[in-house]
Order: sequence, then C-alpha cells, then structure tokens
Amino acid sequence: MADETKKIVLGSGKLYCTVFSGTIPEDSTIETDANLLGYIQGGATLTYTPTFYEAKDDLGFVYKKILTEEEAVLKSGIMTWNGNTLGRLCSTARVTEDSSKKKRTVKIGGAGNYDGKRYLIRFVHDDPQDGTIRVSVVGSNEAGFEMAFAKDKETVINAEFKAQPHDTEGTLILYEEDMAA
Repeated sequence: MADETKKIVLGSGKLYCTVFSGTIPEDSTIETDANLLGYIQGGATLTYTPTFYEAKDDLGFVYKKILTEEEAVLKSGIMTWNGNTLGRLCSTARVTEDSSKKKRTVKIGGAGNYDGKRYLIRFVHDDPQDGTIRVSVVGSNEAGFEMAFAKDKETVINAEFKAQPHDTEGTLILYEEDMAA
C-alpha cells in the first residue's frame, strides 16, 4: 500500500455531544445543531497515554514488556454554552425549564444524583483542501469545570472527557479522516 501525501492540519473545529446508545451512528446523525456542545475556544487536545510493565534481569540479558493500561482524554474549551451544556458536562446536574417564566434552572451536586450517562463526544475539523478529520470518544467529563466571570474576557468552560471502551475490542479513540482521491 503506497503512502499518500501527508497533511498539514491547521485550525480548530466543532465539538458535538450526544448520549451514547451503544453504537456510533452515522456522521449526519451526530453532527447536528442539536448536538453541538458549543463553539470552542483554544481548540481541542486529544491525549493517549499507554502504561507498560517491563520485566528484565539485572544484567540486561532477558526482557519482556506488556501493555497494562491505556488512557485517552479529549480536552476542549467551550465558549458558547448554557444550562443544558452544564447538564452534559456534570453527571450530577439536573436541568429543568419553566417556559412560562422563560427560566432554566440547573442543580449541580449530590452524589445520589449521579446519572452514570456516557456520551459520544465528536470533534470535527473541517478542511476543504485536505479533507475532514473526525475524532470520537465515548465517556464523560471527569474533570469537573470552572467558570471564571471576568470583566474583560469571555467565560470558557474547560472540559476533559475521559474515554471509556465503546466496543468489544476495547476501542478508546475513533479517528477518521478523508483520504486524497
């Protein structure tokens, strides 16, 4: 198989989030306005960290290494958000809406309110020249969040979605890219 031209990836993208149903649906099902978590600031960072165990003798004659665990985390700053966004970022959040008062209320906290939901998080980097890149993980925001309200800066919520296996092979990250014609 010939190696095609490598890409220079420039720019950020969009972040989508929906409750994970057990399978990853088609792109058109995920990438809708209803699933847009919010426009992001600072891009997105995907980190994959393997952990290995090494066994070797003192003289360096015998050696064996095995993979013992893996961790994948997708981080992003969410610049446009509302109470429903907080509901997807916090596993103890309860969101209610009163349309007569035009009011949304979010209650956060209480270990007994843990909902155990897993989300499909999809980052989409759209590049008209080199093609679209999609990064998908299934998990939840395990870093909590912080909101800083400053007079001269937008409030950005930083989320860290820790990936969980989403298929029978133990897949943590699904990376898809358009290939050159």
